[in-house]
Amino acid sequence: MALTLAPAPGGRRQAFRVAVRMARRDIRRHKGRSLLIILLIMLPVAGMTGAATLVQSMQETAAERVQYQLGTTQARFRPMPMANGIMVQDPVEELHITTNNWDTNPDFTPTDPQDAIPAGYDVLTESTLDLTAESGAAHVRLVGRAVDAMAPAFAGKYTLLDGRAPGTDAEMLVSPGLLERFGLELGEELATSAGTFVAVGTLRDAGYSDSNSIVYLRPGQGSVGAPAPASAGPPPTASAIKATMYYLVGSEPVAWSRVLAANAVGVTVLSRSVVLNPPSQEERGPEGAGTSSSASLPLTTYAAGALLGALALLEVGLLAGAAFAVGAKGQVRELALLAATGAESPTIRSVVMAAGLWLGGLGVAAGAAVGLVAAAVVVIVARLNGSVRFPGFHPDALLTVLVMVMGYVACLLAALAPARQVARQAVLGALKSGRAPASAGKASTVVGAALLGVAAAALAAGTWLAANSEDPDVFISRTPVIAWFLLGGAVLGVTSLVLLTGKLVALLAKRAGRLPLAARMAARDSSRNRSRTVPAVAAVLAAATLASAGMVLAASQQANEQQNHYWSALKNQAVLPLSVWQPPLADGTMPDPARIDPAAVASALDGAVDIVEWTAVVRTSATRNCEMRPELADASPAQTPTSSCLQYSLATPEGNACPVTAGQRVLDPEDWRCRGAMRPYETQGRINSVIVGSADDVERLFGTAPTAEARDVLAAGGMVVTNPVFVRDGHASLVAEDVRKPAPGDPATGAFLGYQETGRTDVAAVVLEPEVDVQYYGVVSPEGAAAAGMRLDDSALLVQLTAYPDAAQMDKVSAALAGVYAGRYGSMYVEPGAERDASLILWAIVGLGAVITLSAAGITTGLSMADSRKDHVTLAGVGAAPRLRKALAGSQALMTAGLGTVLGSVAGIVPAVLLVTATGMARTAVVPWLQLVALLIAVPLTGAALAWLFTRAGLPVSRREVGT
Repeated sequence: MALTLAPAPGGRRQAFRVAVRMARRDIRRHKGRSLLIILLIMLPVAGMTGAATLVQSMQETAAERVQYQLGTTQARFRPMPMANGIMVQDPVEELHITTNNWDTNPDFTPTDPQDAIPAGYDVLTESTLDLTAESGAAHVRLVGRAVDAMAPAFAGKYTLLDGRAPGTDAEMLVSPGLLERFGLELGEELATSAGTFVAVGTLRDAGYSDSNSIVYLRPGQGSVGAPAPASAGPPPTASAIKATMYYLVGSEPVAWSRVLAANAVGVTVLSRSVVLNPPSQEERGPEGAGTSSSASLPLTTYAAGALLGALALLEVGLLAGAAFAVGAKGQVRELALLAATGAESPTIRSVVMAAGLWLGGLGVAAGAAVGLVAAAVVVIVARLNGSVRFPGFHPDALLTVLVMVMGYVACLLAALAPARQVARQAVLGALKSGRAPASAGKASTVVGAALLGVAAAALAAGTWLAANSEDPDVFISRTPVIAWFLLGGAVLGVTSLVLLTGKLVALLAKRAGRLPLAARMAARDSSRNRSRTVPAVAAVLAAATLASAGMVLAASQQANEQQNHYWSALKNQAVLPLSVWQPPLADGTMPDPARIDPAAVASALDGAVDIVEWTAVVRTSATRNCEMRPELADASPAQTPTSSCLQYSLATPEGNACPVTAGQRVLDPEDWRCRGAMRPYETQGRINSVIVGSADDVERLFGTAPTAEARDVLAAGGMVVTNPVFVRDGHASLVAEDVRKPAPGDPATGAFLGYQETGRTDVAAVVLEPEVDVQYYGVVSPEGAAAAGMRLDDSALLVQLTAYPDAAQMDKVSAALAGVYAGRYGSMYVEPGAERDASLILWAIVGLGAVITLSAAGITTGLSMADSRKDHVTLAGVGAAPRLRKALAGSQALMTAGLGTVLGSVAGIVPAVLLVTATGMARTAVVPWLQLVALLIAVPLTGAALAWLFTRAGLPVSRREVGT
């Protein structure tokens, strides 16, 4: 009978069952090692799942929108800011307009929303009130609502948190933030401009955070015409009502056709049925298919998220690889015995892969569960604290499954490498020793070097595409390709460094001869047992890459925000107007603005707070008795002995304009013509951009002491200019513009181009750049102003504070200014500067990155210590002191964490810097060296200290194994 060598039917399946059973028993036998492996896989999967869930939870669903905005009502009607009667609103975000026609129709007059309400509904109103409340001697602005919040139809929109509903007109509901803001308790009174009321309950508005200071009155209570209680004082006029919205209560849904009809008369509608069942594009009509007024997230934001997500996924694979490498080494003797009985290489590989199936499945499932639970806790805590950042908990099943599948695939791929390595080991060598490491070989070094070259080429290609996209419009079209090149280069760069880690460890071991004994032993042991060292270093490398890339992206974004900060004045400065508009007269004409005494304002501030350093009057050109009616604009000159309609700016000389593309994008933000004060676009329509004064005014406004040349030019009747772009041949041109006559807009973009020029005057000029990009063209001498025909006025009071005021100080300032301005001016705005809280956010990211990296370092160190246990037993057997073994453990952890952190920092910084610069995410890439150095020092030293601390001085007796 012939010998049949064909595989037995079902043999592969039976071998796989055996492998799964062996893997399960090995997991049970080594519970500690298995738990560490599960933790390594679980952490990054939990992070990705939690982050994805939190991002989804920030998006409001249709059901949440109608619940939080409408309660149980059918619709809400409110005024719509429309330029014509053919604009169409977005079905869900009713204040977003989609249209193909943005032209202004002068004959279009919006209808009052209550006149557009269809018949058959009960109507509830919600009015926004402009109120103030007394806080000591101060009158603090707060938000008021005139609404029947306890109406059953508002269930879900308003929730009574504490106390009871008001029973009389002398009682009110308040937000929790108002109680905290004014230090009140329920049952206490608060004096407001609508009267004095007793707070009897706290109310939560689902659309506003609890931290806001809001007063809730009923319609007709105090401020809308109903008789006020005796304790409430005189009710204010109806002018306190800023806007009113109308809620429809009934059983009939408000259809999309009614929404379109309301849009045609200038009313926007939030309809329950429309939000829950949005109309199709055909039903929206041609006007509803136009461009939207809402902005979407830039592609660079998605690119940054993709980079971090790719690095996080790579971290899953490398952490899992470190775990499975140690597990496979623990099984080497059993697998060798299995091979000796005739098992083929695929069967041996399947045993390790089966461990990957079990542990990877458990780790991924646990990670997804932990991530979802953590995200749920964050959302619940935020909602309980009254935050509206998270409308609800929105786990995305598809996204969660995708993360789990990607994590699981990464685990299996990570298990494949140690499985193939073990399967290649010689059976005889494995039987002779449980260690039997495979020869190092040069394949990994060659492949790593090749991948490093490919990664460098991909990064260079992405950078080259960005650098050669001189036209920003072309650059925008190339951004997706650039991002893919950079993301691919980042991933390949990390992979190449992992493959080269073994060679780097060998080089370090060769140069460890002068190190202390423990460090020398650690270096040589790491080189000798690269199958244990490389995965551990790779795991730390992946975590450090993710942390360092995140820090560079965050630091660059913060720096970009600071560079683009709008400076209303120097830091801790405020500009208070010395003229305020008055209401129109009975015949409709506008009276001259009311004049405010600057001495009275300065005295009030000095009496209110002690942080006023100095005050100074700012003189500029002023419009006086200017007739703004368009039909009379041509009937009178721009300036007469009793009137002036002129405002002044500086002309940009020919060739000095900031170059822009056809799409009005700045061609090169670093071009000197596009930088500095008033750039890249001059602020049109500002009355006080040209200041009239002396050298002292220059220093107060610019924050820079004037030079001798600047003083000479001012003394000679010239001007000190903030930006060299406005000066040519030592002169600048003061342009007078008639504010009654807008200049023709750009026909391509419709952009506002200022007002019609009536004349210009050349004055001698010198450039003195300010400390920050304040919004001033410069300071002109009184002689120069007179030559340009300026009608000067004391337009503002410049106030310099020694520190940014706190809430109590702002209350005192508001109270003091209310007496001077007689309620015709709001609260004082103090320039806070651009760098507030930026460093705290960056250090928080550093802390998070350190925790992630330390977690990876700690777990991989624990696995390495478990794998090197026999070495420590041998050391103890030859008489090594416990402190030497503890020092050896610390040195091994220091080398692993140190090398991984250094390589990871390089692998994270380079692609992050290129991504920032190449995709235009920020003007310049910023590497936070201080925070990175802290990460480089803290992680290795902390890991070494923990390894030294948790290495036991005494070792349990180890049973002698057969063959040893």
